[in-house]
Amino acid sequence: MKTIKNIIHTHKCLYKLKKAIGTIFMISAFTVLQSCEDTFLDVVPDNIATIEEAFKLRNEAERYLFTCYSFLPDNASFSRNVGMLAGNEIWIQSDAARYSSQSHFIALGLQNSGSPLVNVWENFNVGSGNLFEGIRHCNVFIREMQNEDNAPDMREAERLRWIAEVKFLKAYYHYFLMRMYGPIPVLREVIPVAAKDEELELEREPIDSTVDYLVELLDESITNLPPIIGDTENELGRITRPIAAGIKAKLLLMVASPLFNGNQDMIGFNTKDGTALFNTVYDEEKWERAAIATKEAIDLAEANGNQLYVSEDPVVQLDPIVKTKLDIRQAITERFNSEIIWGNTNSQTTELQLFSITPFSFDTNHDQARKVLSPTIASASNFYTKNGVPIEEDNTLNYDDITELRQASVDDRFNIRQGYRTSILNFDREPRFYSYLGFDGAVWYTDQASSNPTRYYIRAKSKDYAGSSDVFFKNVTGYYIKKFVNSKVSINDNGGVSFRSYSWPEMRLADLYLMYAEALNEVASTPDENPEIFQYIDAVRNRAGLEGVKTSWDNFSTNPAKYTTKDGMRKIIQKERSIEMAYEGNNFWDNLRWKTAIEEYNNPITGWNVNGDDDDSYYQVITIRQQRFVSPRDYFWPIGEFTLTQNPSLVQNPGW
Repeated sequence: MKTIKNIIHTHKCLYKLKKAIGTIFMISAFTVLQSCEDTFLDVVPDNIATIEEAFKLRNEAERYLFTCYSFLPDNASFSRNVGMLAGNEIWIQSDAARYSSQSHFIALGLQNSGSPLVNVWENFNVGSGNLFEGIRHCNVFIREMQNEDNAPDMREAERLRWIAEVKFLKAYYHYFLMRMYGPIPVLREVIPVAAKDEELELEREPIDSTVDYLVELLDESITNLPPIIGDTENELGRITRPIAAGIKAKLLLMVASPLFNGNQDMIGFNTKDGTALFNTVYDEEKWERAAIATKEAIDLAEANGNQLYVSEDPVVQLDPIVKTKLDIRQAITERFNSEIIWGNTNSQTTELQLFSITPFSFDTNHDQARKVLSPTIASASNFYTKNGVPIEEDNTLNYDDITELRQASVDDRFNIRQGYRTSILNFDREPRFYSYLGFDGAVWYTDQASSNPTRYYIRAKSKDYAGSSDVFFKNVTGYYIKKFVNSKVSINDNGGVSFRSYSWPEMRLADLYLMYAEALNEVASTPDENPEIFQYIDAVRNRAGLEGVKTSWDNFSTNPAKYTTKDGMRKIIQKERSIEMAYEGNNFWDNLRWKTAIEEYNNPITGWNVNGDDDDSYYQVITIRQQRFVSPRDYFWPIGEFTLTQNPSLVQNPGW
């Protein structure tokens, strides 16, 4: 237990290093604390007093390994998954008393440099430790485990694997910081206790040299990582070779994209000694490098059995429409299915499902089916029509007036309750629309109702059982998320709801397929130059129940030649990604790296009038918020003013 004497003595030790590197100093100073007060080392697992003790034997070293893992983001939490609520896909009640999200405050335009939101640099306004602390732990682990006198009861192959895992984590935490802040200080090794002031005041490093270092780390890790997890009882969620290759591909794709590659807005963004932090000259070779890395990741994953998820024939024979929707949703929610390359076992989804699902009768209390995660009308409009093209391009369908209502026929019964009247926006859409989204009149399939797949449906007007009349848990747009809810959800006779949890899918094969198509398109002069562009995007479309790009655009688009140009195909690939990856948090980061956020996040956030209690009053488009995104400022997080004061070598991001 910390005594007043302990604390005063520790602060005296910290004061000796008053020339700090901001938060980075705070996370590297543990060795100083060790020399001053051994019992104050809370950072070492299980209150082990010294680093030497932490690596004395295998069991102790394993605890430190898991400490390095503990900084992975909890993306199954809507309040901690930065991208889930920071954009315009999902909205929540801004003044809710029972839940909140720092990311949503970013979507509201409240980011600031005084006390930055979701501040993983300083560990303020965020639910987990800062990532520089995680990197420091990784550096300690690598240094100590490379000393073969430590943990002498370990096998050499296991030692090399653990070091490879932590090298991956070190690279991943740097990558995560780069995605938010752009150029960052790079912590290559543990900072010595006797370091001089100038050694502590680390500068931000240029993007290109940082990327080269992280790729080197990832390549080193790939060599000694296992291809698959053999001990599925104890090691699910640990890092494998395909995971590391996939993150390498994501890193290289990010820095090949317009935000990092030839970004003229970053001209003049230099360190204090004048070193340019961005190479503002466009380099196509970065796309080539990304394409090669992504194909390597795909090959590794497929060699280990990964494939786009399609369920085996169920015991109960389902209509093809129902089965396609089920396959699409279970690609996310079925535990460690064939599509999932990386499932984070420390990020479980029970709460996410609770905040997504709607009540299906008046017997279900809103506390058990909270339905607060509210997709916007813009996100609902983003999905393709049943013909596989955008709603504004379909030459057979007209969605100009979405307040127009239509009654569902027998042909619609597996998607919309037969006889129910709802917006035309909800008719004639692709299977992912009905698999990912719920709405007033939508059918919601569960395994519990497999013999009657249309049993559960949503009644969403204010006085209905899924309406927005609850004081604490209110849906604000009239759309609901099915995507996160496992079909094995159980609803008992008293209205109680229980969920089948699953590990958050950090990486799916469909993501890599679309990344590969994107990189190939940027390298090719025209899309037809490389058939693989269509091969990989069409694989994702076919699993989603759609025809390939060429067939869909030739037959149903008002712009049938769109896929024949690089720019047109780029838009098609970006649209496909935004649909396939919808609501998972990826689209926010994509809009940043593509530099499309300025168009996406300066529009009204709209939904249906959830206070309406009949068709006429409910089906009115209501503006909830006018978003505001300032370029180039909002493309990167601000560094907190406290950190800038602590480390005078740091420079602030443009616009902040």
